[in-house]
Amino acid sequence: MTSRGKVILITGASSGIGEGTASELASRGYQLSLTGRNLERLNGVKDKCIQEGLKEDQILVVQGDMCSDEDVERIVKQTVDFFGSIYGLVNNAGIPCPGNMQTLKMSTFDKVMNLNLRSVIYITKLLIPYLIETKGCIVNVSSVASLVSTDYNPIYSMAKAGLDKFTSNLAADLAKHQIRVNAVNPGVIITPLYDTLGYTLEQVENASRIGHAMCRHGEMAEVTKAIAFLISDDSSFITGVRLPIDGGRHIMVKSEIL
Repeated sequence: MTSRGKVILITGASSGIGEGTASELASRGYQLSLTGRNLERLNGVKDKCIQEGLKEDQILVVQGDMCSDEDVERIVKQTVDFFGSIYGLVNNAGIPCPGNMQTLKMSTFDKVMNLNLRSVIYITKLLIPYLIETKGCIVNVSSVASLVSTDYNPIYSMAKAGLDKFTSNLAADLAKHQIRVNAVNPGVIITPLYDTLGYTLEQVENASRIGHAMCRHGEMAEVTKAIAFLISDDSSFITGVRLPIDGGRHIMVKSEIL
């Protein structure tokens, strides 16, 4: 089966890495089911995918909230009804949780865990029967935050660490069905998220110079091309991998000893 016969469902596809992944996969001929909460933005992403060469009937837009079980079930059903099958799933939907334990509200904890972890588990569970049929693949968008300690984003880090463990456990469970499950762990990548959090580009660049071994932030394409690789047949013997795309952030050691 070539890429042009494969259907990929992308969550959180209306902006950021989800939007970039949709554009990258569209350029490679994959058919796409795009889901997110903002219908206007989703339709904008659809237009970009058409500019990359897909036809109208090769893209499905499904508005929905990943924290709603009913919406998740509808997203899966509409995708299967529209395309007839699903080959791949990119679990990208997620939110940050800046702040420390002293400022944490348990309602925020529940929101982050529900979206960043629980929703991933549920949509994956629903899609497994279809992925078994196609011997498909899953790519989870995690974070370098799961690989390093942080006192600023502890709940987000916990959720992403759980996602990493889910990735490796699921990979071991589904390997017998020839389903591959991998994760990417980006460092700082310039997306609209930083504007939402109130950071300027200069602040992000300065923090990246200090926080990344390569002294810079990452570019969107550096993540989306890695996701496309893990979906493609070029990675057909790779499963259970958690791939840092972080300019060496995860290998940095803070020390004053020369």
